[in-house]
Amino acid sequence: MAAIPDPVQRDDEIDLSELLGTLSDHKWLIGTITGIFILLSIAYALLTTPIYQATSVVQVEQKVPSLPGLSALTQTLGAASPEATTETALITSRMVIGAAVDELKLTIEARPQRMPVIGNFFARRYASRNPGLVSPPLFDMIGYDWGGSKLDIFQLDVPDSLLDRPLRLIAGKEGAYVLVDDDDNVLVVGNTGQAASGHGVTIQVQTLVANPGTQFRVFRHRRLTVINGLQRAVNVNEQGKESGILQMTYDNPDPELAANVLKEVGELYVRQDVDRNSAEAANSLKFVREQLPNVRRDLERATAALNAYQIKAHSVDISMQTQGLLDQEVAIQANIQKLRLQQADMQRQYTPEHPAYKALIQQIGQLEAQKGAIDKRVGNLPDTQQQLLRLTRDVQVSNDTYTGLLNQAQQLDIARAGTVGNVRIIDKAAVDITRPVWPRKLIVVLGGALLGGFVALVYVFIRQMLNRGIEDPAVIEKIGLPVYATIPISLREQALQGKRIHGRGKQHLLVMDAPTDLATEALRSLRTSLHFARLEAKNNVLMISGSSPDVGKTFVSANLATVVAQSNQRVLLIDGDMRMGSLHKVVGGKPEVGLSELISGQTDLIAATRQIGMLENLHFIARGKLPPNPSELLMNARFSALLEHLKQMFDLIIIDTPPILAVTDAAIIGHHAGTALLVVRFGLNQAREVALARQRFEQNGVPLKGAIFNAVEKRSRGYYSYAYYGVGVPSR
Repeated sequence: MAAIPDPVQRDDEIDLSELLGTLSDHKWLIGTITGIFILLSIAYALLTTPIYQATSVVQVEQKVPSLPGLSALTQTLGAASPEATTETALITSRMVIGAAVDELKLTIEARPQRMPVIGNFFARRYASRNPGLVSPPLFDMIGYDWGGSKLDIFQLDVPDSLLDRPLRLIAGKEGAYVLVDDDDNVLVVGNTGQAASGHGVTIQVQTLVANPGTQFRVFRHRRLTVINGLQRAVNVNEQGKESGILQMTYDNPDPELAANVLKEVGELYVRQDVDRNSAEAANSLKFVREQLPNVRRDLERATAALNAYQIKAHSVDISMQTQGLLDQEVAIQANIQKLRLQQADMQRQYTPEHPAYKALIQQIGQLEAQKGAIDKRVGNLPDTQQQLLRLTRDVQVSNDTYTGLLNQAQQLDIARAGTVGNVRIIDKAAVDITRPVWPRKLIVVLGGALLGGFVALVYVFIRQMLNRGIEDPAVIEKIGLPVYATIPISLREQALQGKRIHGRGKQHLLVMDAPTDLATEALRSLRTSLHFARLEAKNNVLMISGSSPDVGKTFVSANLATVVAQSNQRVLLIDGDMRMGSLHKVVGGKPEVGLSELISGQTDLIAATRQIGMLENLHFIARGKLPPNPSELLMNARFSALLEHLKQMFDLIIIDTPPILAVTDAAIIGHHAGTALLVVRFGLNQAREVALARQRFEQNGVPLKGAIFNAVEKRSRGYYSYAYYGVGVPSR
């Protein structure tokens, strides 16, 4: 079989008018889908549990130097204030978060069991209106909490096998309770305020307020799991670059718990900072006190050596020139001594590769160079003056160093006792319970509307792309089939179709029930077109078929026969679909005793033919009982003889046939028909499908006269604007 060419050529350009027309044609569908999404978003905004945000602000100030009096030196060495990232890591460290978890007992989770979807809504509503009270059970569901229930567990120890597994605590009367596992095995039976043990579980309930029978879900989580989750949940952000102002936030459905968590984290962070600074001061004080005896011994030795030399040399004074050099060398040596002490202290904190340590070594080297230059000048003095200068210098340097260390020891002792740290809480943890961070009702509803509109548009366009049903009669004509009539969709016919389902044996013809309907007028136009088309036909037999089921060929056949009979012509309507024929549901009566019995010789023409309603010119032959071999019956010579006999009795014979692409019955009947028409349904049949049906008829030697475009709907692009009166036609 040769390939069937696509009769409709489309380009890749976007037709804006076509897109707008598609949106207009499906505006009700788009509106319905969008409305559903809006309703769902409103329900979500009302029913979902609100999330509250606790906020707190801390300030990180520049760190006080470890050794008092050396702030200028610290600045010279390039020490900077702590980085925000470092402080953020400290705040969310396991040391701080873990202590908060232990303090608040966050490893124990207990929440009342509530009805899915609506339970939280009822509980919140009751608790807000009746603080401190417990709601009575609604809908006789005593296992659920409907508001006001409370459970505080002071201690819960479980074996490793029950960690992170749900347990159920069932409230009893007067503070009694039962703890069971997820397999309903009883673990512990206890009372509020008393520790209870059993099956490796130890529990102590501090508070239990609930109706008897209310169930709570209880978990004992692993400590590290809770810490990791809280580390991710607590957010720390610096407010402004290098400002040292850190804002902490934490979101939780329980506003009181959210505030308590941030409060504990902030206080623990400040406390550890104070402890850290106090420890640094204590370490520095210990270092200074260790150096004091050594410096004192050096001072005593230097003083003794100076006195001995003065006695030996009988010299107690030094010249003015020597005094100037002495003052310079003492100042330099004192600075070097201080830097050496700072170096010894820094060696306990930093490696030799640290920038601050390198800067300190560089400064010591510069002072050593200055000292070396003065030593050269001292070398030009008399020996007595040189020796006297060196001894005097040692005494003064040792004395200055000893005095400085004593002052530092006093200052460090005071700093250790009154350490406040370089971190302080500016804003304590607080929660605005009137403004939850989620859900934002307006944002949720607007988001739902946008999402619904987007989903609706995607659905409409995808359906339009996948269902390329014919919507323009020009497409049918390009296939080579003249369009004899376009029948608009009819609301009244849709109602009649429902009556056919529930009322058997009654007549449901559109042209009889609604003679002024637009679809009826279109059928009258078809009658006129057929009158001229039949002038060239070989006989008065009209076959009406379709390419597939549900195109409305039965509707067209029955109502066309009626309008032709109304023009004073004798018309015979035959249900040629002996497989699934349903013409009897339209014209009334039962399908038994019809065409299959006539062809097989089980009945005669008089018994099989009956009049339709009050129309004397309209007669009907039903399909008969369903035979096992419909195609073989139609090929029987008796069928040909029957039609030859009927041609003489009636002006027009209309035969409703099965779809041509489903079975071959239509092709067999088409050999006996003078005129053959194909019913094409708007938006259902594709162009290739119609072209294949036409080719199937031609291969069997049955030429199609034309097509009937059925169930035409209103389209924004202007196709058959009169069709807006109706919304449905029968499927057959």
